[in-house]
Amino acid sequence: MELDAARSALVQEARELLAAMEAALLDIEQGGATPEAINAIFRAAHTIKGSAGLFALDGVVAFTHIVESLLDRVRNGKLAIDEAMLSLLLRCGDYISALIDMIEDGRERDDPDPAARIDLEAGLNGYLGVKDAVHLPATTSPQAEPSEAAVEIEGGGHVDADTWHLSLRFGIDVLRNGMDPLSFIRYLATLGRITYLHTLVDNLPDAEQLDPESCYLGFEIDFASDADRQTIDGVFEFVRDESQIHIIPPHSKIAEYIKLIETLPEPPKRLGEILVKGGALTEHELEAILDKQQAQPIPPKPIGTMLVEEKLVPGTVVAAALSKQKQGEEKRTQEQRFIKVEVNKLDQLINLVGELVIAGAGANLVAKKKQDNQFDEATQTLSALVEQIRDAALTLRMVPIGEVFQRFPRVVRDISKDLGKNIELVITGAETELDKSMVEKLADPLMHIVRNAMDHGIEPTEVRLERGKPLTGTLRLNAYHESGSIVIEVSDDGKGLDHERILAKAIERGLVSADQVLSESEIFNLVFEPGFSTAEAVTNLSGRGVGMDVVRKNIESLRGEVDILSVFGQGTTVRIRLPLTLAIIDGFQVMVNDAVFVIPLDMVIECADHSSAGNAHHIVNLRGEPLSYLRLRELFELPGEAPRRESLVVVQYGQTRAGLVVDRLLGEFQAVIKPLGSLFTRVKGIGGSTILGDGRVALILDVPHLVTSASRSEGAARDASLSQQSSPQQNIG
Repeated sequence: MELDAARSALVQEARELLAAMEAALLDIEQGGATPEAINAIFRAAHTIKGSAGLFALDGVVAFTHIVESLLDRVRNGKLAIDEAMLSLLLRCGDYISALIDMIEDGRERDDPDPAARIDLEAGLNGYLGVKDAVHLPATTSPQAEPSEAAVEIEGGGHVDADTWHLSLRFGIDVLRNGMDPLSFIRYLATLGRITYLHTLVDNLPDAEQLDPESCYLGFEIDFASDADRQTIDGVFEFVRDESQIHIIPPHSKIAEYIKLIETLPEPPKRLGEILVKGGALTEHELEAILDKQQAQPIPPKPIGTMLVEEKLVPGTVVAAALSKQKQGEEKRTQEQRFIKVEVNKLDQLINLVGELVIAGAGANLVAKKKQDNQFDEATQTLSALVEQIRDAALTLRMVPIGEVFQRFPRVVRDISKDLGKNIELVITGAETELDKSMVEKLADPLMHIVRNAMDHGIEPTEVRLERGKPLTGTLRLNAYHESGSIVIEVSDDGKGLDHERILAKAIERGLVSADQVLSESEIFNLVFEPGFSTAEAVTNLSGRGVGMDVVRKNIESLRGEVDILSVFGQGTTVRIRLPLTLAIIDGFQVMVNDAVFVIPLDMVIECADHSSAGNAHHIVNLRGEPLSYLRLRELFELPGEAPRRESLVVVQYGQTRAGLVVDRLLGEFQAVIKPLGSLFTRVKGIGGSTILGDGRVALILDVPHLVTSASRSEGAARDASLSQQSSPQQNIG
């Protein structure tokens, strides 16, 4: 793996672990501490530290080491986790995240916030009981563990072993750096007697991949000696920085063995192997217990049970080994289910699939012209396969929106504390999938909406009490699929929007005239105007009238729409509607004059013949229901006369339907969406372009905009139609 790629993998992994760590901390805050949650936090900090150590990222290693030490004490029950510690750990996660950002930017030698680091380390050391701690800069190597002349006296009972146990994993470059692992073991033998040595070959690659200058071996050693720990530890002084070396004194506490088992680097396979590697069991004892197990009637007792009954290993050590074994199994299962792929490789695949779709359309066109049945069948088979490949490739880009939602529990927690409000966040539909490129661009708009809802929507506790509402306000994030779109809603049970106040503000600013008649929805949508705000005071969260303007611009850049539903005194819902994908869609081709247009197929409801004779108000009677329509010839000012019989395509966006009148229907088509140039940015009703099989360019209709335009004129058209009863409506269906 390239070094840059490996660092990118570290950054991505660290961010995922930090997200898991934050989620676990918030779970503890909501539901209390559980061993699973505490272990998840510890594993996250430990893994980040270990990965950073591989790249000599000393700033990360030094800081996460202190965090890990605190979490270790929490995990072992020596410290109770409280609200202050939770807040401290959340801030530590933020600081580690900042360190990771610096690594991504290639500035790992810089400290993102030295003052915050000193403050956080002081807080951590306060819990650890470390006084007068030396605050190391981010680029300084962490201090080595203090050498212990005396064995740590903590962690429950002893393991009945009268020898030292050494667990050695030499770094892969020790040979390349001129160090011989065997020379250290031979020197160790001068200090005592090696009673047991087991060579680990778990990391040894196949012969063709073996690098003779790399060290792949590890050793588990039982060592009888009167030397003290400092002397034994000094044997490995020259390789300590690049190796993993654990030394357990004779008759150590159980906690020492549990700690070693948990930090074993090799993927664990069997319980006995883990205990042997952890020094809690010798290979001879393991062989003896296995012989006893084989002699038992079927089914035999589990080996863990037998080890405890025989008093060879304490039950807590066996439990730790079983936990380690389970972690390995879960990790292997996870590795088998998922692989990580760089986003640019996925983008390249989608682009190639797009070219394949266009080439397939060209082949279909040639087949139709040739009128060769065999050629036609072959291209149809090819098209079906291309469609399957397209769907499979697009699925690779789909990710759950929970990736965005997961950052809001922390946001809501912190902001509600700052505002002094009690706010509960409810998330539903987090598994709803959408294109990854949209997930990344949704974070900022949602952040603006959430902050607005908390600051201006949900009332302070005393006000809610006066209004007979629950003291705790509720903020909901919801997502679901509907009519080929994904809908995301941010709802609150706050005071709702005052449409009279919004309208007055809009008139004052000259956005609308005093005599202009607006629907409630149109009044609410005025809050998206640049600089519009009805807030009486500007806070550090909102009130400047900038955020909602940014929300609409960002959503429209994704070919989406945003609306507001609100009931004064009861709450507000901001609804965002987005297309499912931005890459390739199933389209429906229509023609007006010589121009071909593509309508997203999942928005097409039905097609019908149409005659506009005598219908001046662009409204038809579709099986008893009035349906407004737009004529594409008029909308885009296309030349030529309309044919005597036209076609009506009924489309739907959300809950609203409209008709599009065209000359001809050409049928289904896989459309590769190409962006429009800057020349077309202000053209309404066009959402993109695509290339047809014959190389011509077709425009993709912006159905949401067209449906909205048709629905806005529907009321006026209906009134005019009613006032002219003599003007006949066309009946369809």
